[in-house]
Amino acid sequence: MLSQNVNLNGKTVLVTGAAGFIGSNLVTELMKTVDSIKIVGIDNMNDYYDVAIKEYRLREIEKLAAEKDKCEWIFIKGNIADRALIDECFEKYGFDVVVNLAAQAGVRYSITNPDVYIESNIIGFYNILEACRNNPVEHLVYASSSSVYGSNKKIPYSTDDKVDNPVSLYAATKKSNELMAHSYSKLYNIPSTGLRFFTVYGPAGRPDMAYFGFTNKLRAGDNIQIFNFGNCKRDFTFVDDIVEGVKRVMQCAPEKENGEDGLPIPPYRVYNIGNNSPENLLDFVDILQQELIRAEVLPADYDFEAHKQLVPMQAGDVPVTYADTSALERDFGFKPSTSLRDGLRKFAEWYKEFYM
Repeated sequence: MLSQNVNLNGKTVLVTGAAGFIGSNLVTELMKTVDSIKIVGIDNMNDYYDVAIKEYRLREIEKLAAEKDKCEWIFIKGNIADRALIDECFEKYGFDVVVNLAAQAGVRYSITNPDVYIESNIIGFYNILEACRNNPVEHLVYASSSSVYGSNKKIPYSTDDKVDNPVSLYAATKKSNELMAHSYSKLYNIPSTGLRFFTVYGPAGRPDMAYFGFTNKLRAGDNIQIFNFGNCKRDFTFVDDIVEGVKRVMQCAPEKENGEDGLPIPPYRVYNIGNNSPENLLDFVDILQQELIRAEVLPADYDFEAHKQLVPMQAGDVPVTYADTSALERDFGFKPSTSLRDGLRKFAEWYKEFYM
């Protein structure tokens, strides 16, 4: 296991995408578990999905921050593609650790709205890298995605695999982030770690994700479409497991070392964070239906079969995602472990409370 070399206590941390699904949960977890910490959150609060959910997440953070005397929470509404804003924040706050979770998400949306992916995922990330170059940080952690594996045939996906077959612009931007981070780590000795997340789900998640969209449609009496005729598998990973992985990684920055040529060896790593247990979409939907009935989101006699359609694969999708998490286990002694039923139960209970 790696030894911790970044003590978060008393530090100033930047979390971009702080009103997002993973970002808000990370901020909450850091406040709960670190005695003294200053967290600056940036989010542009765009309307890619219901802003009310982002506002709800921020309220939850603010309530927690009000209870923690030694924790400081500062929220800035802004876009990481705004270079002047990012430079100003870095100069003003002197961040010790940066966690870049801001990104335009969604594989399918990238087919119809490519501009926003270039702005946020490429220009925005470049601005973060430049700011880390000019205002040195102990560790830069950033979100990549399982989508970088694209049309890879070998499973489970390992970080040792080649990832040069993206099947969407979203995937291409995430692979670009890894390449950009590597070059900045090499040129400027910036310790950076990329995290390839696998199908994150949970309470107050993203409405564009299947489990959330299915719930909305079933509740409205609409039909749900299950792609590839139900023959897809996804490595569904509960958000608490993702956040625990991120928190552990934050505290272990790659060491700065020089090679035989006297030049820096890039202090750079990439890990998968996934459940290491892909679930068939039909089984997933069946468990979701059971938990929605249990939480009284759907009536007990709901005719599920009448609202289910099996349809072909969509452009940009892949038939299976499956994370090899052996490196994460080796270096951090951690492996996501929340069962799909437990995770979907927590989502269904939150949905009932939030919408009904």
